[in-house]
Amino acid sequence: DAKRLLIGRIAIVFGVLVAGYLGINPPGFVAEVVAFAFGLAAASFFPVIVLGIFWKRANKQGAIWGMTTGLVFTAVTIVLIRTPQILGTVQPVIPDFFGINAQGVGTIGMFLNFAVTIIVSLMTPPPPEEVQEMVESIRYPRVMPAARRVPEEAVQGAAGA
Repeated sequence: DAKRLLIGRIAIVFGVLVAGYLGINPPGFVAEVVAFAFGLAAASFFPVIVLGIFWKRANKQGAIWGMTTGLVFTAVTIVLIRTPQILGTVQPVIPDFFGINAQGVGTIGMFLNFAVTIIVSLMTPPPPEEVQEMVESIRYPRVMPAARRVPEEAVQGAAGA
């Protein structure tokens, strides 16, 4: 057990050192990785979450195809734009995607996700009625009854305590 604990601690120290090195060399690396992560998240999750909450007709098939399309398009485009850094080539396969750099290409993936999710959802059966009712309850929560009125004496007693 002590040996496993020691190995775990060494691995953690090694991981922290590697992360620290990558955080400062090359400069801007962390910001670029964060931009890629947000682009990939926008291309895969954002449209499905929005349509899932605000459009009762969105279904599982549309969500799966939309997320896959947005994620694959964005990831492949980032790799094609960044081939010199990834593969060590002289020129990228594509320099930019219609003037959009690798950090911003997630926006295009997001729009593709919206389009594919809507088209596939319209071409396939709607979600079951109970799912549509659940979506409706998320959009329009039940109005909670008004809180009981607290007697004046209780408020004054609490203020004096």
